[in-house]
Amino acid sequence: MAPILDSSPSNLPERDNYGNNGFVHIKNPHLDHLPEDILYHFDLGTKTHDLPSMFGDVKFVCVGGSPNRMREFAVFIHEELGLDGDSRDITDICAGTDRYSMYKAGPVLSISHGMGIPSISIMLHELIKLLHHAKCRDVTIIRIGTSGGIGIEPGTVVITDTAVDSFFRPQFEQVILDKVVVRNTELHPELAESLLRCSNEINDFPTIIGHTMCTYDFYEGQGRLDGALCSFSKEEKCEYLQRAYGAGVRNIEMESSVFAAMCHLCGLKAAVVCVTLLDRLQGDQITQSHAVLAEYQRRPQKLIAKFMKTQLGLST
Repeated sequence: MAPILDSSPSNLPERDNYGNNGFVHIKNPHLDHLPEDILYHFDLGTKTHDLPSMFGDVKFVCVGGSPNRMREFAVFIHEELGLDGDSRDITDICAGTDRYSMYKAGPVLSISHGMGIPSISIMLHELIKLLHHAKCRDVTIIRIGTSGGIGIEPGTVVITDTAVDSFFRPQFEQVILDKVVVRNTELHPELAESLLRCSNEINDFPTIIGHTMCTYDFYEGQGRLDGALCSFSKEEKCEYLQRAYGAGVRNIEMESSVFAAMCHLCGLKAAVVCVTLLDRLQGDQITQSHAVLAEYQRRPQKLIAKFMKTQLGLST
């Protein structure tokens, strides 16, 4: 059976692919018939919580794998934006569940998504519904995180233009019922360029725009030689990664394809900004010190803070 293409938000107006009047769109008519929409993995609901009051002012959403890192980011952005109150009082909105963590700092929502496509996909379904129910407008969503680089210096920040699969195709495939559905994985080009300009103004670390390869696995799926299983040679690994580099891939992670696909379909301006912890052409294991890795992980946060302050017209 041939795959079904689902690459554009066909139920949105022709104006553009990124929303009508700035609202977040959902593509599920069945939700209209629910007595309450329970966002189970957030421990939130449309009847139990006043979502517009809680989240209606959100303009930026940043998502990343680690709960601790996303709390640190919320505290960091609270201080960077000069928000009222004590950043130490920021608490987990989703404390009633152990699946994800969510923190709010003024117009910024910071959420953990765990590791891999299934985990971020579940989070995104509920996040997109949350933004829709809260009547948020003109929202920008950015995934920040770490990745393995290909042919670039460790510590380089990669802004993704397109997420590709393990065959270097710009698409995300998902089996829905018994059909293979293929979705577009391009990210918002103007947003990527805006982020690159902000990084150039900071001028503290190298930043590039490139393709990001999204895999379903950390070890064999990324061509690593150090897993419990390995079915290929070192030469085969290097040849594959060289082909990836030739196809425009500059880093590898495990979430970008479904992130790009879902945000595109729902009219969200989205970006992926990941720092590279190593060059996979040089090895598989991360050997940098904790201090160096911590500094690397702050680089996407610094870039996003610069971008937000620019968008909000704050002094930078």
